Amino acid sequence: MTRRHIHFVTGRLAAQALEEVVAQLAPKVPFDYSIQVLNITVAALMTTPWVARRIAPPKQATEVLLPGYCQGELKVVEEATGLPVARGPKDLRQLPEFFGRQASEDYGSWDIQILAEINYAPRLSVQEVVQQARQLARQGADLIDLGTDPGQLWTDVDRYVRALRDQGLRVSIDSFDPREIEPAVRAGAELVLSVNKTNLAAAPDWGVEVVVVPDEPGSLAGLERSLEYLSARGVPVRLDPILEPIGFGFADSLRRYWEVRRRWPEVEMLMGIGNLTELTDADSAGVNVLLLGFCQELGIRSVLTTQVIPWAQSSVRECHLARRLVHYAVTRRTLPKRLEPQLVLLRDTSYVPPEPEHLEQLARQLRDPNYRIFARPEGIHLVSAGLHLVDDDPFVLFEKLLATGPKNLDPSHAFYLGYEMAKAQTARTLGKNYHQDESLDWGFLTRPEVSHQERKKRQRPMANGKPQAAGGEPPT
Repeated sequence: MTRRHIHFVTGRLAAQALEEVVAQLAPKVPFDYSIQVLNITVAALMTTPWVARRIAPPKQATEVLLPGYCQGELKVVEEATGLPVARGPKDLRQLPEFFGRQASEDYGSWDIQILAEINYAPRLSVQEVVQQARQLARQGADLIDLGTDPGQLWTDVDRYVRALRDQGLRVSIDSFDPREIEPAVRAGAELVLSVNKTNLAAAPDWGVEVVVVPDEPGSLAGLERSLEYLSARGVPVRLDPILEPIGFGFADSLRRYWEVRRRWPEVEMLMGIGNLTELTDADSAGVNVLLLGFCQELGIRSVLTTQVIPWAQSSVRECHLARRLVHYAVTRRTLPKRLEPQLVLLRDTSYVPPEPEHLEQLARQLRDPNYRIFARPEGIHLVSAGLHLVDDDPFVLFEKLLATGPKNLDPSHAFYLGYEMAKAQTARTLGKNYHQDESLDWGFLTRPEVSHQERKKRQRPMANGKPQAAGGEPPT
């Protein structure tokens, strides 16, 4: 077989750093490599048509890797080289992580079903329920669970169910009251939550799958009797021993799930995870991952979640990402690590601040007056041609800049630098990577922002077919 040979393309400023990273990485992946340094200072200003006219990979090259900032269609470089072309990460220090993820290209399968509950659905209009349900489905919900209002009979539940079914959505009804359950299933609800001794006798008449819960909280009382009764009448079931909140029997409730699986290894199970995510003062993402990992290992193939409390308002999306992560980890017997960056929200999957010596070198090499901002643990760095300022306080840093008598600091530019320094300070506080002119990485919660570089493109002149820098743009 032909040995893998990657042809890396970069600009002058990043060349030395790229060489250092690739030299350490190549023997580990492994691959052979070549590095072509194009005649441009900042790799972020490359475009694929510009690269296509200048790239010259060696004969042994099997693929080309462009900088992550290189803009344009990859096809033009593929046509110029006859090789497959890809973009690497935007920060070359993340190349080890980039190549680690490439080994998981088949990642993404799952077998855990997500039921997303709409709480107190009778208090909402049909239109509001439909709107919420469609959003939950887009986030990853497989069934929309209609939560009823305890003590209040829902007389027009069938109208709500039909409205959801007309949207092509699957529906479950969350009630113990046969007066609500019967019209719901006639209208198209396919699952009932829940059944115990209070409504057991009515369940065979509904003709749908039911979730069986214990007769008494904190125990398995009645579970076996209900299961035998329903199985004898051909009613499909899922068993839910009930997850208890922390401080109210959480550990013992996990034991009950394990015991149910031991007793009935072939019976479907469900876990209502909202008792932990909604009732614990902690961001829900990590809690959801742990609970779905428990479910995956134990063969619990459905979870019921809700997203009401502020810290759990993205639970459905978190569960959708978590079920892929835990499925891959359990079925492949591999650690659930470096697989799902979208679930790392507060911090980053890796933290690689720029080295101080590289910033000093950058200040010596730059020839333009544009400002580059960097974040390191000791402070925010502001770098330009012959200028390198640093301070822990962005206000003091700006005062230092003003003391140099800058000629290119109009109000618009000052606002831009203040905005970027605020992002840099947030990154320092949390230990996140900061890249000027880009959104901070908040996983799947990241809100893309229009970059300053993109805004300036319409005004940027071209000289000799080469893109020119605009004020405030960062290097790669």
